[in-house]
Parts: sequence; C-alpha cells; structure tokens
Amino acid sequence: MNSTTPDDGYASSTPARDNDEQNRLRVSPNQALDPSASPAAASTTSPLPRSSTDSEGRPTFSTPWSEDAPLGRRDTLATIHSVEQPSLVEPGFDENILRALCDLDCGVPLLLDRIKQSVVSCREASIFFKKRALIEEEHGKALQKLARSTAEVYGMNDGKAGTFVQAWISTMRVHELMAENRLRFAQRLNEMSEELATIVKEVDKNRKQTKDLATRYERALQESETATEKCKNRLDFTSEELERLLLQKEGESYKDTGVKAHNGGKRAIGKAVGGLLLKGKNPGNIQRQEDDIRARVSTASDQYRKAVTDTQAMRQEYFNFQLPRILRALKECADEIDLGTQYHLTRYAFLFESIILSDGSTLVPTNDEGLGLKATIETIDNRGDFKTYMQNYVYARGGSTAPRKLKNHSEEVGPAVTVYGGPNYAAQNAAPNGIFGLQDRGKPTFGIDLAEQMTRDNVEVPTVITKCCEAIERHGISSQGIYRVSGMTSKVLNLKQRLDKDLNSVDLDSPEWSGDINTVASVLKMWFRELPDPLMTNHLHQGFIEAAKVENERLRHIRLHERVNDLPDPNYSTIKYFFGHLHRINQHAEDNSMSMQNLAIVFGPTLFGQGIEAGGAMADAPYLNQAIETILNHYTDIFIDESES
Repeated sequence: MNSTTPDDGYASSTPARDNDEQNRLRVSPNQALDPSASPAAASTTSPLPRSSTDSEGRPTFSTPWSEDAPLGRRDTLATIHSVEQPSLVEPGFDENILRALCDLDCGVPLLLDRIKQSVVSCREASIFFKKRALIEEEHGKALQKLARSTAEVYGMNDGKAGTFVQAWISTMRVHELMAENRLRFAQRLNEMSEELATIVKEVDKNRKQTKDLATRYERALQESETATEKCKNRLDFTSEELERLLLQKEGESYKDTGVKAHNGGKRAIGKAVGGLLLKGKNPGNIQRQEDDIRARVSTASDQYRKAVTDTQAMRQEYFNFQLPRILRALKECADEIDLGTQYHLTRYAFLFESIILSDGSTLVPTNDEGLGLKATIETIDNRGDFKTYMQNYVYARGGSTAPRKLKNHSEEVGPAVTVYGGPNYAAQNAAPNGIFGLQDRGKPTFGIDLAEQMTRDNVEVPTVITKCCEAIERHGISSQGIYRVSGMTSKVLNLKQRLDKDLNSVDLDSPEWSGDINTVASVLKMWFRELPDPLMTNHLHQGFIEAAKVENERLRHIRLHERVNDLPDPNYSTIKYFFGHLHRINQHAEDNSMSMQNLAIVFGPTLFGQGIEAGGAMADAPYLNQAIETILNHYTDIFIDESES
C-alpha cells in the first residue's frame, strides 16, 4: 500500500514485515543515533535487518547515497554532521516522538506535510503583520501631520488666546504623542514581519534539502535491493542449468524428471537449454560444460552473498541511523517554525496591549505625570479670558477707561475697568508690581517708523530686535516650534508695554521671560507687524512677488537678490541681521522643528505686511513665503561678503 504526497513528489510505502522486525529500531539512543557507530556495532543490539522483499514499491534512486550528502541548517541542523557529538538527542528533545516516527512507514512525508502547513501559517502571520504595520503607519503619520498643521495654522490665525490656547496646544501635543506611539508600533510590526519571513525562507529551504537527502537514501536502498534480487535470479538460473546437466549426464531424460513440476513457469528456458545439452553426447564435452556451469554457479553465489550482505548493512545503516537522523532534522524544522510563529504572535499581543495602555495613560495620566486630555480642556477659563480680552481691546482701541457718568450727574455708574493707559494711568503707576511701576522714558518702539527710531537711537539695527533675538538664541534656540507657538496674549501685551515704556530696563534673561520664551518671540513678531511700512516695504511688495514667481531656482535667487539690494539702508541692515538670526535658528531644526519652509510660512506675512490690497493678500501668500524661503536658503550668498566670511 503506497502513500504518496503529490505536492512533494515524495512516495512512501508500507511493505510487509516480520513480527520480529517491528522492534528493529528499539535500540539505545547512543547506538541508534551516534554518527560514529558502525552498522556492525549496531547489529549487536538490534534485531535482524529487513529482508530485500520488504522494500518493494519504494521509489528508485538515480544517484547512490553519500555520507557527504548536504543536510545544512542555519542553526538546529548544523549539528547533524558533527561527528564529535556523542548523541543527536539533545536535552529536552522528545525522544518518544522520534521513536514513534521511526516506527511509522510514513514518518518522513508526515513531517514534510506538517512543515508545509506550518510554513503557510507563518507566512500568513508575516503578511498580516506587514499589512497591520502599514495601517498603523498611515494612521500615525496622518494624526501627527494633523496635530502639527493644526497647531501651526492656529498660531498664524487670530484665534482665542489665554487659557484656551494653552489647552489647545496641549491637546495637539497629546495627539502627537499618540501618533508617535502608533509609529513605534508600526516599526515593531515591520520587524516581526521580516523575522517571520526569514524563518519561512530558512525552514522551507532546509525542508527541501532534508527531503532530497531522504529521497537519495531511499533510492540507494531500493537500487541495492534490486541488485540483490538480480543476483538471486542469476544464481537460481545457473543452479537450474547445473541440475539439468547432471541429470543429462546420468542418462535421464529431462521430461521424465521432477524438474518440470519443480520449475513450473521456466519450462521454455529448460527446453532451450536441454536442446543444447543433447548436442554434446561426448563425455568430455559434458564434463567441460559441467565445470563451466559450476564456475558460474560459484561466481553467482558469491555475488548474491555479497549483495545480500551489502543490502543488509545498508538497510541497518539507514533504519538505525540515517532515518532517525532525517526525522530528527525535520522535527526540529517543524518545532522551529511553530515556536517562532507562536513567539511573534505572543509578542504582537503584548505590543498591542501596550499601545492601547499607552494611549490610555496619555489621555488619563497617572499620579503627577500631567493633567490628561479631559483635565486640560477643563482648564479653559472663558470668563477670565474674556475679562483679559476686554481690557486689552479697550486699551488697543484707545477707549476711555474712566467710569461712565450720567448726564448732569457726578455719580459714577459703576466701577472703573482697570486697563493700561488712560486717565487713571498715574494711579496705576503706583502699583508695586507689573508694568505700572515703570517710568515712561518717552522713547516708544512699537508702531514707529523704522528709519526714524534707528536715527533717534543712533543704531544700525533696532535695539528691540537685537535684545529679543539674543534672548531667543540663549534660551529658546532648541525650543520646539519657536516662532510658531504663540505666547499668552496677556503676557505678550504686558511685555510689549514694558519694552515700549523703557526698553533698556527690561531683563529678558530673568526667569519671568526666559522661562516663557514664546512670549518674547511673539512680541518680536508683533513689532514687525506694527511697523507703519513693512520691513520689505510696500513700494517693493509687487517686485518681490514677481521675483518669487520665477520657476528657475537660480534665476529666482538672482531676482530676489536684486530686490533685497533695492531696499532702503535701514531696512537692508535690519533684514541682514534678522535673517542671520533665522539662519542660526534653522541650524537647530532637528531640535526646534523650524525648517526653512516653516520659518518662511511664519514670517512671510509678517515681514511683508498684509499686502496693499486686502483681496490679494491670500492669493499672494504662497509667493511671499517663497520669497522668504529663497532668501533664507541663499542667506550667505546675498548678505555675507567674502571679506566678512
């Protein structure tokens, strides 16, 4: 009864065997599996080998087996050829399973099919991890991009300030953290997918090598048994020929003997030979024929005896050593891929649980690690924000802060609103803290023409710019999103008033401002926005736009360089200094995430103003940003002379 696996092309047979042959492999492990043990030594403890007829139906081999046949493995199979190993059974290896497989006629195809199933399962797990990693990576990148772009856009727009902006920025940061967790999860999934794919490749390769080795052994044994059968037939034929000759020599007729009944189906051959013998009536001829046949019988007998001995040794070698060796190698292949698949599935479950718990701890931190998303949003104080906004709005519009009075009455309608400036300014200056204690030096900085204040202060670069830029470079050059993240409106206005009243008395290195460097950056941007004529000037506004529209990078650089050279001297010197500052900020882009493009987005509208025509401001915004980015990219070529460098 043949058992065949069509997918592998490996055939196995179930030959008949004697009862005593059921115990052919029940020998000690060291004798059965020791590569150094010879067949002769193994035969002292093992039962009789299988007969030549037991292997009928097994596949034939095209090449004889060789002890040097490859059975290589990256790890587990590498020890199979090691002659120094006293035993191929390592601690923990299931020897009972190995013995049970050795007793089965279909042990090799059984393991081959099992490994094929495991390979399919492992490959499916690898594909799943790859697709899941792609989903997680897309989700993480999309969430990260959304959070960052939302924070950037909000910083550029005129949205709510105060506690709301702090909560909003914290909310975006929570989403960025969750996105980073997803990206790390995707990276781990990709690594696991690649490891499983490597296991599949190695195990499948070793499976095919071991299968080929087993096939060669089976074929060699089959060829040896076939040769033994041929030697037996040759001996039988020669013996029969000798018997007929002896009968002829004794004068008996071949037809009257019992040879006919004894040889049955070989009668035609007997007749042919008998006819030949009848021609030699001479006793000398008969004797010569007898001697020749006896020599052939002796040769055939020796060949048959040698073939039987070789086949028995080969069978004993195969079933006592090679077959357990092959089965062990295949079982280790199956164990390797099964355990590898289970390990990575367990690792996936752990990582999946960890990412869910990480998201939960990000949203609701434990102990004092943070407020969490819900608690952060609950910190928004709309009432307090509105009161601050109302005070700042009244002051910005130059409204009267004196209490309203009824017509022809001197009674106050209500309590005064405390804001900056106005009739109550003298009383407010008496306040012990805040800007109210500062003395107005009469040298305002904000909203003053650039050339006028530089001439007044006798400086090449406005002092407010140098003061703010130096503080930012000392305390915020590595701050995430510097110039992109806005400070609290109340603190920005407070610092603005201090600088406007007495610029030299404000210490930006104090903890009050160095610890909140985004407020300093916001004040500097406000100074640029409040210039009567933008830094890039309204006169050259359209010229910069036309230069920025040039598609050729080199030509665009040249045109913008020409426009920069056309700027008035105060504007040129200010831009040279400030762009040098931005150039240094960009050199720390890995820490502060302020690339040239990000800086251009922030300062495009700021340095060019809102445009002469309100309707064209939005349409020109991309070109304004392009102009700033190109100038920043070529800062050295435009502003730095060879003598300076």
